[in-house]
Amino acid sequence: MSSHAHSLLERLTEPQRQAVEHRGTPLLVLAGPGSGKTRVITHRIAYLVACGESPSSVLALTFTNKAAGEMRRRVQELMSGHGDASRIVAGTFHAFGARVLRRYAEQADVPSDFTVLDTDDQAKACKQAISEAGEGSDRFTPNAVLSEIGGFKDQLLSPDAAAAQSRDWRARTIARIFAAYEKVLARSKALDFDDLLCRTARLLREHEEVRELLRGRFRNMLVDEYQDTNHAQFCMVHELAREHRRLCVVGDPDQSIYGWRGADLRNILQFEQSFPDATVIPLGENFRSVRPIVDAASTLIQRNRQRRHKELRSMRGEGDAPIYVRCVDERSEALRVVRELEAGRERGVPWKGMAVLYRMNSMSRVLEEALRRADIPHQVVRGTAFYDRREVRDLVAYLRLAANPQDELALGRVANVPARGLGDTSLSRIELHAAKRGMPLIEALRMPEEAGVTARAANAARKLAELVLAWRREAEGSPAEALGELVGRIARESGLEAHYLQEDRENADEGESRVENLAQVVSASSEFVSERLAQEAVGEEEGVPPLRTGLDALRAYLERIALVADSDAFDPENGAVTLMTLHAAKGLEFPLVCMVGLEQGSLPHARSMDTPGDLEEERRLCFVGMTRAEDRLLLTSAASRTMRGQPMATIESMFVRELPDEVVREDTTEDYGDDGSDGIDAPAPRPGGLRVGMRVRHPLFGVGTIEAVSPRGGSTALRVAFAAVGRKTLIQEFARLQVIG
Repeated sequence: MSSHAHSLLERLTEPQRQAVEHRGTPLLVLAGPGSGKTRVITHRIAYLVACGESPSSVLALTFTNKAAGEMRRRVQELMSGHGDASRIVAGTFHAFGARVLRRYAEQADVPSDFTVLDTDDQAKACKQAISEAGEGSDRFTPNAVLSEIGGFKDQLLSPDAAAAQSRDWRARTIARIFAAYEKVLARSKALDFDDLLCRTARLLREHEEVRELLRGRFRNMLVDEYQDTNHAQFCMVHELAREHRRLCVVGDPDQSIYGWRGADLRNILQFEQSFPDATVIPLGENFRSVRPIVDAASTLIQRNRQRRHKELRSMRGEGDAPIYVRCVDERSEALRVVRELEAGRERGVPWKGMAVLYRMNSMSRVLEEALRRADIPHQVVRGTAFYDRREVRDLVAYLRLAANPQDELALGRVANVPARGLGDTSLSRIELHAAKRGMPLIEALRMPEEAGVTARAANAARKLAELVLAWRREAEGSPAEALGELVGRIARESGLEAHYLQEDRENADEGESRVENLAQVVSASSEFVSERLAQEAVGEEEGVPPLRTGLDALRAYLERIALVADSDAFDPENGAVTLMTLHAAKGLEFPLVCMVGLEQGSLPHARSMDTPGDLEEERRLCFVGMTRAEDRLLLTSAASRTMRGQPMATIESMFVRELPDEVVREDTTEDYGDDGSDGIDAPAPRPGGLRVGMRVRHPLFGVGTIEAVSPRGGSTALRVAFAAVGRKTLIQEFARLQVIG
């Protein structure tokens, strides 16, 4: 063993060291939360190279660009001066699939310059397919159909195969729409996200030459977050590793929370069935959270049946017990969160060290308002928010056309944006003419008179086609460094800049903001090229086609922004409290975490209540949220939550009842005392107009009479006798009482 290899094993725990050193058989590392799984993966990669393996033989796959980037950075640090880390291939499954499909496009039967559609364009393509299949979007919504098509692709089924296994009218109709959808994509020379996986898996399964080439290249495979793999990803891994069997997968069944998007828990639970000689090493030592948090989360997750047991134990020792608070309503809940955050700041926790997590995005509104009133800086992580903005999506559609003039979906989005006299009717006639002649739509736009459109529409169609083709020529003839200039030209010449200023002329700030967003795309594209060229200069993009022309750069940039994931939006350097969904929080950690909305129907979600497997996934989601907390964990629920404008009573989450007794429980919906001896006086009037003897109505408790009013710190406490539920003590500022007499 070299001295460098030996040094890599120092400061590892015994289980971590075993996982890093293991050779000879497939390896499953069961990595509990905070157990150092990234440390194991990166040290194992560096150790393989230190023991003589070629860096180019290593393939490491994960699920987000952020995780892949962190993996590459840490490996580079570990290998500094001991090997060329740039030759290691580390990236997401989707990025690896795109890379393989471009390299072996002919064998995969895909165009080498395919476009990757984002979710919005997939929905548009599906809507078009529904229409072409002779169905209506009233019975077959794009999102629902895409979900079923995604299921077919996950199982590596073609439209014909999907049709062959159909057993009823709906299934046969979905298969017909699937076939039409594939034709829509083919006309636009486009692939969707599922194609990047299923077509790669089929390529590896059906083409021995390609499979053997890739097996020969990647003799050492590592897969992170293996519990989140779907069937197509499993097939990719299995086809590449089943011969050399030099495979290490790292994951945790207790953190499998993506079943709704195809993740198959069986892949990790049945790993030894796929690889009978596999070795399993559990990592149960938690270096992230204090003991009370680890113990509470462990007690909860042990209720699940579909899991691999491992003993979870905190290596950080004692600390604060988690606190659970049952609040009056969502506004009281938001106030309790604000107080927790402010207390954390007083203890020295920076704002960026705090997070508020929820099951559904809709819960963030009241929290945002409360944080804004309290002057607490915060950021809401909503996935690819910037690239979801209308003006940005419009510009990206034009960029896609410049990269691929046959992209009919992009053309459909911006054919008349800004308005140029080429409306839906005229465009439909040109599309029909192109389909009958078997020509690309962009070519039909150059000869619009043949489609029988008006002179105005024909003129607009020709000008649009000329613009697109001119941009394409510039992209082909300009150097990669000029991408920013090309993007700026497209933003101007498309008319988008003037359009958004004009559209928002009554709100100049809004118009300027939209134009600034267009400018940000210009900046982002330019920065992307600079970063890629710098990486190429030092060999960090080994195996990736180099950027030579503006067209190369444009295609690479479009692929980059199409592969952005939710957690990639998180900015750890931002000095603000982070608000995000529990799903988006996976893989992150914060000194202080507030989890809100622990109610039946929210967490667990209403859709999961009737299926044991789905209910267990919701429990895993709660477990994941709890284990994001390092030092302090606040759990809350609201006894009343406004839904569609009406206050509705809620039931406390079953998960709360499953927590151990050590969890501190507070209940702001209950009286402070049972016999009226709660110290609340009964003075006459109070500022705000509420006084003893007034009859009031509460949104949850109904009609009651105020018995006492008293200051409580900076708030005012009210004792109210309600006809339906008896005496309650409420905080005036958040009770939302209506005076009725």
